[in-house]
Amino acid sequence: MPLTKLPTRPRVALIMQARMGSLRLPGKSMLPLAGRPLLARLLERVKRCQWVHELVVATTTHSEDDVLAHLASAEGVRVFRGSEHDVVDRYVQAARSCGADVIARLPADNPVPEPTEIDRIITAHLSGSSHFSSNLAEVYGNGYPNGIGAEVFHLTTLEEVWRACTDPERREHPHLNFFDYARQRPADPMRYRIGTVACPGAFRRPDLVLDVNTRAEYAFMASLYDTLYPKNPSFHITDIIRWYDAECRRVANSGSGVQACVEHPAV
Repeated sequence: MPLTKLPTRPRVALIMQARMGSLRLPGKSMLPLAGRPLLARLLERVKRCQWVHELVVATTTHSEDDVLAHLASAEGVRVFRGSEHDVVDRYVQAARSCGADVIARLPADNPVPEPTEIDRIITAHLSGSSHFSSNLAEVYGNGYPNGIGAEVFHLTTLEEVWRACTDPERREHPHLNFFDYARQRPADPMRYRIGTVACPGAFRRPDLVLDVNTRAEYAFMASLYDTLYPKNPSFHITDIIRWYDAECRRVANSGSGVQACVEHPAV
């Protein structure tokens, strides 16, 4: 469960952005994984983070997102509702609503976050001097699978962006104000220092993509949960890698197995 007694540390909120209106896969946050909605499975995992004071689901004010607000509330998680496309503003206001000093950002289409790796990037950020720290995906060759970590920044840093940024794309995608994952480039190296941590060797797999944006990626994740969750609800990224590699070998050898091993961008 999130820590409730960290009096000498900055207050950290893990804020997860979610909405039902995804263009590529509408309603994905409520698609079932091992019998429960994707968002519920995500929350189940991040409740094991030890360096987080508060969990927040940040959704929009649209009525179609009522179901997400109700689910989060039923899970005992704070809800903030704000702009659909001005995600920078949504994060700033969500952080202010719970008195956070530091934001850990996790898109809610990443249904297998690894709590220890979120804690790892939070502690690295708090002990370092970076303005933006990330192990959400590969940063400067850190070796992380895409989707098991988080981005971390102080609220004051995001408030600076909130005041200055007028580009609609950067307001919708907060990380673009700091780091471009596709190009592996900082947005403004003279202003913002970028930090990361090295991925442990046991799961150093930057080829592996573990978010859900398409029907094929959902089929991949549903198969993963159907196999791993009944055996161990707290399955680890190393369990995912073993399952994934075995399924892809099956596809290569016999043409059967998880279809996502053929279609999924991780291969």
